[in-house]
Amino acid sequence: MNRNEIAGHLSGVITIVIWGTTFISTKLLLKFFSPVEILIFRFVIGFCALWFVRPHRLVVRDRRQELYFAAAGFCGVTLYYLLENVALTYTSASVVGVIISIAPFFTAAGAHFFLKGERLQVRFFLGFTAALAGICLISFDGWTVQHLNPLGSLLAVSAAVVWALYSIITKKISTFGYATIQTTRRTFFYGLVFLVPVSCLSGFHPDWKALARPVNICNILFLGLGASALCFVTWNNAVKLLGAVRTSMYIYLVPVITVGMSALVLGERITPAVGLGMVLTLGGLCISEQTASGGKIHKKRIRNDSIR
Repeated sequence: MNRNEIAGHLSGVITIVIWGTTFISTKLLLKFFSPVEILIFRFVIGFCALWFVRPHRLVVRDRRQELYFAAAGFCGVTLYYLLENVALTYTSASVVGVIISIAPFFTAAGAHFFLKGERLQVRFFLGFTAALAGICLISFDGWTVQHLNPLGSLLAVSAAVVWALYSIITKKISTFGYATIQTTRRTFFYGLVFLVPVSCLSGFHPDWKALARPVNICNILFLGLGASALCFVTWNNAVKLLGAVRTSMYIYLVPVITVGMSALVLGERITPAVGLGMVLTLGGLCISEQTASGGKIHKKRIRNDSIR
């Protein structure tokens, strides 16, 4: 494993550990704010933080590249997080966190058709099957034992599809040769632009007194500075170094982190079915990651991935 791969894996681990706990922070904030209000708070903070770190305007060499940034902002910021936040109003944080982990399948399927060097092998599907079995166990337990609304699960699946599309778009953006912080900030900008009409339709009337509470301030700062500003940079860096498919394997770790933190902070139960589902999900991660990192995949793939 070379230095770039180590840096890519480290970026992926940092991202997923933080992202795995964002479901809990969002669930707590949803008691006081709407899904759209939370999104606007966190991404305004994230945008400002990235501007502070690198206060240089991104000059795009080709106007057609703006379409990719706009698409990334719409998919990776506006649509994905809106679906995720609304899903959390219907079901538990642990169920949403588990279902989001199916995103690598959609990423792999899309990358197979649109990215050079991103090829699927049989063991990838074996790993995904094991992980999917774990996801089904946890989701079924939520519907039958904990009486959760299945609409939340459907919204979470939709979010996973959207995130896969964002990962592929991000891989294309990484070939433009711009600094990761600047490209992430441009993505945030377009995400906020698309949030404006959504906020106009849904209403933006946050409870400012609730916002002043220390616990809410800490959760919003965590989402804005950590989960948004820092993690979007580390995630995009991981995609750049490892490729869309290999990086997306780390999403399999989200349910393990989320379920554990949900039980600890929110008091959500970990039943035997949930425990078995976590084991299957981790097993799927190991099988799929072994496929993505070994076999016939050439090391130069890390540098040569591009849209066909």
